[in-house]
Amino acid sequence: MQQLLPVVIRSVLEKPARYAITRLCFFFNAICAKTVDVSKLDKLEEDVVVTLCLLEKYFPPSFFDIMVHLVVHLVREVRLCGPVYFRWMYPFERYMKVLKGYVQNRTRPEGCIAERYIAEEAVEFCTQHLSDVSTVGVPSSQKMGVSNPLSGCTNTEEVLPYIEQHMIHIRTAYPKFRKRTKWLQDKHNSTFIQWLRFKVQSELEEDNHGVSENLRWLVAGPNMAVPLYRSYLIKGIKFNIKAQDDVRTTQNSGVYLLAHTMQVASAKDKNPILSNMGFYGVIQEIWDLDYQKFTIPVFRCDWIDSSGLVVDEIGFTLVDLSKIGHRNDQFVLASQVKQIFFVDDPMHRGWSVVLSMPNREYNDVIGDEVLGDVIIECEPFTRGMPNVDTFDELVGELGGQNIRGGCEDIWIE
Repeated sequence: MQQLLPVVIRSVLEKPARYAITRLCFFFNAICAKTVDVSKLDKLEEDVVVTLCLLEKYFPPSFFDIMVHLVVHLVREVRLCGPVYFRWMYPFERYMKVLKGYVQNRTRPEGCIAERYIAEEAVEFCTQHLSDVSTVGVPSSQKMGVSNPLSGCTNTEEVLPYIEQHMIHIRTAYPKFRKRTKWLQDKHNSTFIQWLRFKVQSELEEDNHGVSENLRWLVAGPNMAVPLYRSYLIKGIKFNIKAQDDVRTTQNSGVYLLAHTMQVASAKDKNPILSNMGFYGVIQEIWDLDYQKFTIPVFRCDWIDSSGLVVDEIGFTLVDLSKIGHRNDQFVLASQVKQIFFVDDPMHRGWSVVLSMPNREYNDVIGDEVLGDVIIECEPFTRGMPNVDTFDELVGELGGQNIRGGCEDIWIE
């Protein structure tokens, strides 16, 4: 209901009825997040009341039982008790299926459940005192590689001062091109590596102790023998290459990158603007660059071209995976991307809807960082719910074919 239902019903019913159900799905996605913005709860509570009023237009009175009425009070419970995953009973109700599997003697179900539960707890307690034994019931991931995500971030931060120095050097060496941002950036990309090696070498010859050991190995370059992996785990998230996903029912090859880059209006645009821009891609290869003292995982991705990216009226991001662009810049640090998923759009053939899911592998989270919901700016769950006035306009345009009849409207301020 939080993720897939809004996508499934995109080609079902007329727009007003479909949008009313989608609003309810967005509401549950908002209150079920691991982090909740308290300042937005009042607006969320107002929107869910309007959502239920919209549902009354399309569903019969028998649909509105006590469970539907409970939705009105959920925001108040979040405000008083905190995130819902601390207190909801749905996980325990799902656990009843596990307990039901313990029953071997149907004439004594309670005894079977009690004995099996005690035996499992005893075995789990014993595993805590044994070495190299995993806990019962906790799945372990099958990974081809494991990385420390801090290595890539640290090395990148150490290079940032040299990037600024090189940009100053280019502007000084080519004063005629100071105002041509795109030319300066292209020049920087093509000459920075050689300039950095010469710069660090000169500092080392001067006995400059400001050059860190990591930067020395980084400038020396990686080992030419690069291992390739089918799967990789970083920050508790497992990534697969596209070929690995093709033979499985799961999907772990979608990535999203929010980069501060240049945006040009056309090929002749000589004055592009710098701003944040989102890129969507699919992992084709996973490289693990070996710099002797540390390794840096990088992904070679097929990035979606801007012509294959649209945002619909609700806020869903749609991508055409067949339109590949940015072929000259395919690599990205594994620590810089977020994991996303592509779901086939039932309304537009050949297009996919972008969705994001929270990380569930808590045992592999490194450090004190809590990996909550992956927030992507283009997702409808962060854009907010559709405007209520839009529903009234759609009802007028489409004639309201599914509106329930035989009842009087009550207008409230």
